[in-house]
Amino acid sequence: MLQIDRRDSGVVVLRLAHGKVNALDVELLEAIIVAFGEVGDAPAVVLTGEGSSFSAGVDLRRIAGASDAAEITEFLDALSRALLTVFAHPKPVVAAVNGHAIAGGCVLALAADARLMSGGSMGLSELKVGVAFHTLALEIVRHAAGPSTQSLLLSGRLLQPTEAMEAGLVDRVVESEDLLDAGIAEANRLARIPAMTYEITKRQLHAPAMAAIAREYEIYDAAASQTWTSDTGRAAISAFVAQLSQPRS
Repeated sequence: MLQIDRRDSGVVVLRLAHGKVNALDVELLEAIIVAFGEVGDAPAVVLTGEGSSFSAGVDLRRIAGASDAAEITEFLDALSRALLTVFAHPKPVVAAVNGHAIAGGCVLALAADARLMSGGSMGLSELKVGVAFHTLALEIVRHAAGPSTQSLLLSGRLLQPTEAMEAGLVDRVVESEDLLDAGIAEANRLARIPAMTYEITKRQLHAPAMAAIAREYEIYDAAASQTWTSDTGRAAISAFVAQLSQPRS
């Protein structure tokens, strides 16, 4: 589900290896939280995926098949906790985006401090599904994407690597065979910054996002959750899943 590889330099590679597309479900999200807790002594972390996807996003089929709203709420809580775990990790985190990073998978990559990409598509398709962003996820996107945030959210467009770099979603595009080495090199470079200096600077850079999260989650998140858990929201998710299952002409 999540492979942990400690390199000689001390950098830890966390590799998502969960099904065909590393879809985000409660189990994978909890594994991410636990793994980041276990590698707190590492000077830096590289987060990547197995196969053709970094993460294709939330396991919508499982959400559509949830027995009740409480099950979806449990997932949403795990998603927010996992994203915050990555975003607030005090050491450098580099996302080596090896393939598709869509919706929640895109936000997971954006929670890292630096992002390299080799292939696949990247984008934020939540509004096409019919669900709203929780404050934490939205502020992570805003922190990483800056002025591109509104167009990325409202269009739901999926970007190829060069387009993703131009939009500010990734810092650099590299060949697939070089991706992991490049990610580790970037992690080592960031790890050479004194740890306390890095942590303080990261907290300063994140301060506007964290302040917005603290200020606004009580205002917006209950309504955002309703777009996932209400009968209307679940019907929209089910319709989107059914559309994905249709053969392409």
